[in-house]
Amino acid sequence: MSLNLANPVWVPVKALLCRTIRRRRIFTATAITSLADKGEKDESELLVVVGGGAAGVYGAIRAKTLSPDLRVLVIEKGSFLSKVKISGGGRCNVTNGHCNDTINLAGHYPRGHKELKGSFFYTHGPADTMSWFSEHGVPLKTEDDGRVFPVSDNSLSVVDCLLNEANIRGVRLERGKSVLAASIKPDGKFLVKVGKQSADTSESIEATYLLIATGSSQKGHSLATKFGHSIVDPVPSLFTFKINDPLLTELAGISFSKVQAKLKLDNPCPDLSNLVQIGPMLVTHWGLSGPVILRLSAWGARYLFSSKYKGHLIVDFIPDINIETAKSVLKEHKLQFSKHKVSNSYPPQFGLVNRFWRYILDREGSSKDTLWASLSNNSLSSISDLLKHCTFQVTGKGQYKDEFVTAGGVPLSEVSLKTMESKLVPNLFFAGEVLNVDGVTGGFNFQVVISQAQTSAN
Repeated sequence: MSLNLANPVWVPVKALLCRTIRRRRIFTATAITSLADKGEKDESELLVVVGGGAAGVYGAIRAKTLSPDLRVLVIEKGSFLSKVKISGGGRCNVTNGHCNDTINLAGHYPRGHKELKGSFFYTHGPADTMSWFSEHGVPLKTEDDGRVFPVSDNSLSVVDCLLNEANIRGVRLERGKSVLAASIKPDGKFLVKVGKQSADTSESIEATYLLIATGSSQKGHSLATKFGHSIVDPVPSLFTFKINDPLLTELAGISFSKVQAKLKLDNPCPDLSNLVQIGPMLVTHWGLSGPVILRLSAWGARYLFSSKYKGHLIVDFIPDINIETAKSVLKEHKLQFSKHKVSNSYPPQFGLVNRFWRYILDREGSSKDTLWASLSNNSLSSISDLLKHCTFQVTGKGQYKDEFVTAGGVPLSEVSLKTMESKLVPNLFFAGEVLNVDGVTGGFNFQVVISQAQTSAN
């Protein structure tokens, strides 16, 4: 789940909030060492959050906002919100403004789309997310494809907003330390061992509630298994395709506003419906990228992993024109421009750039110096076929620097989707990419941060 956030991140506060109704203070823990106010016993309950990404920080903010008396401690080994800072090309895509229908919104999560189709997004949708950030000093803008960014085009606007809100609410952020271990005491509380991996000394904290929001790191998975949870083996999601085609890579930088791409793998896939996607595509120095490829990589993440990232991609470069119409357009162009070279003249209806048109001619085998009058009907049919069914050999996965998401983690069947509380261990919660939930590119991962928090609060 990345913020990139790329992480679908959930904030489990409902179970905590419902306890507020029954008693005034909801988080009670005794600090054994300095991390939790060393030397002075505090009877207010303590929530320890493991991980300072979007899931951990926002979860801490929401919990503290709704229950001001609780103490909240977030422990992060590195920098807080580091993924948020570099997500979206350094701009941070906070949500998608074109998906207000809850069922349609849930359909953008390859892992979790069935579970999210219920009331998950009813309480708080993309419009509410936009309002929250606007009200907290981050004006937003919606781009043509629905992605929502800060007006500043700078992810630091989001980072600063979250850290400032955590500070205002009194959330304690502890940087440079890790949760080395965690266990359950006989009284049901958690004993959390905190320190540096390289140091010989460590500190221990007794907490009533534990939120694991470690992203896709091995540490989070290790903690989960210690509490009896299973882990769906993580595999990469949201990546580009390496293509074995020297002629294509010479076209690096060319983009297509709309193509239809179908992924075919050697290993059989039980569900092929989502392995066909429509959208923009980009040629890179190593192959193909763009939203349509990233969506295919997300939906086909496990299949591609099993196939060792090898298969075939069939691209329709003119999806709004059927093949018979394409043939007719080519024949008409041949009549009108019979004395022109095929490399210099081509139908504008196809919306192609000259460099790519020449690539199609190379693939078809037509010489660039050939006149349109010399093109046979077979050649015209072959060109039409290539435009509608152009096959590329996928030889591996590339890197997508803007988002880094994994498929895998704690199965949703082992947590309550109403509270995100473990079904195995009371008062243990999970949030973010540590869970087996992830969204496609376009702001869907970050959206879940706000949605689950607001749903849990009602």
